[in-house]
Amino acid sequence: MKNARKLAYISYDEMLELATLGAQVLNNRSVEMAKKYGIQLEVLSSMTRKPGTIVKEATKVEKMLISGIAKDEDVARISIIGVPDRPGLAFKIFSKLSAKNINVDIILQSVGRNGTKDISFTVSQANLKETIDILNPYVELIGATSVVYDENVAKVSIVGAGMETHPGTAAQMFEALYEANINIQMIATSEIKISVLIDRSDADKAVTAVHNKFFSEAMEA
Repeated sequence: MKNARKLAYISYDEMLELATLGAQVLNNRSVEMAKKYGIQLEVLSSMTRKPGTIVKEATKVEKMLISGIAKDEDVARISIIGVPDRPGLAFKIFSKLSAKNINVDIILQSVGRNGTKDISFTVSQANLKETIDILNPYVELIGATSVVYDENVAKVSIVGAGMETHPGTAAQMFEALYEANINIQMIATSEIKISVLIDRSDADKAVTAVHNKFFSEAMEA
């Protein structure tokens, strides 16, 4: 990223989110252990001897709106089409994947119409084939229509503790993607994270657009 800048501090929770979402900086397990025992981490460059970014417990004074942006291309979208609109079927579907230790990330369920609904979710590329193999025979049993998938997707996420108290963050991210003519397929949020699923060919453009929206405006403020 051309205009990337070093952070002086970042919280454990923000770093955990970034690590989990694909930022290749720290292993999430190392951050979990540091948080558990209250140990500050310093992320240093192997190329220079300059001070790095401190990973530590969050403080109200240091909360930034956005601390980082992550891109993950190791993702695939799966959709189960025409699932009967009955209680318990989502549980049965995802429990089968859980039994095989397949982690599911973003989940989107359409509003039931004409007695059916569609359920879409993401898994890692490594788990795609196994997931399809598990679902194909089961789909017939529950009366769904089909299973379709798309490997040409990517997940772009923003992370920041400041989102908890700053309304409109999602709108700013979506505006940046709209201005870059990037279509959003799925959305997932938490208190300090917003993730979107987009076409993989737009991933780098999306990261640049979102970075410019948040960090350029912050520097101009």
